[in-house]
Amino acid sequence: YQRRVRGTKSFFSDMSVITSDLVKQTIEKSLETQKVLVYDVSGGCGAKFDLVVVSKAFDGQSLLDRQRAVNLSLDPLMSKIHAVTMKTWTPEQFEQRKDTLPEHFKC
Repeated sequence: YQRRVRGTKSFFSDMSVITSDLVKQTIEKSLETQKVLVYDVSGGCGAKFDLVVVSKAFDGQSLLDRQRAVNLSLDPLMSKIHAVTMKTWTPEQFEQRKDTLPEHFKC
């Protein structure tokens, strides 16, 4: 709780909304990716995201290690994100499974 005092900013004016583009850029800066798909499933408020991250670096890694790598890349944003669901695939897995993606990822 922050008391509003004349001449000061509202508590909520200091909170920035996390966008799909920001999430994508953050992942791309941290990981060597071939494709990053991000969809805001929170209706635009930036609280919940659905991700597909495709990287050659995932080859030979366990699912848990892949997800840890993505979570680590998002660390600077995680204090403002409520939830993330993700698919972490190699390029070969993406080609095999891309038809199973939710409609919001299909162009």
